[in-house]
Amino acid sequence: MRHPRKDDNPWRAAGLVGAIGADVAICTVLGYFAGRYLAGPLGLGAVWVPVGVLSGFFLGLVTVVLLIRRFMEDNRDE
Repeated sequence: MRHPRKDDNPWRAAGLVGAIGADVAICTVLGYFAGRYLAGPLGLGAVWVPVGVLSGFFLGLVTVVLLIRRFMEDNRDE
């Protein structure tokens, strides 16, 4: 009889997909607010808001890579 593995759980995969989407969205929104905050005192709104959004998006992608690495390491332990 085959024992179920941890990576066979569809809820775990659904949770990973949800975490990936939420992570990128949250980092992008935080980047927007950081850019808007920097645009206020410096008066360079046309520059800092897109820089903040892109920085947040790329930071979100980096954290997604780290999240997937962690997920894959957990699956190798079994």
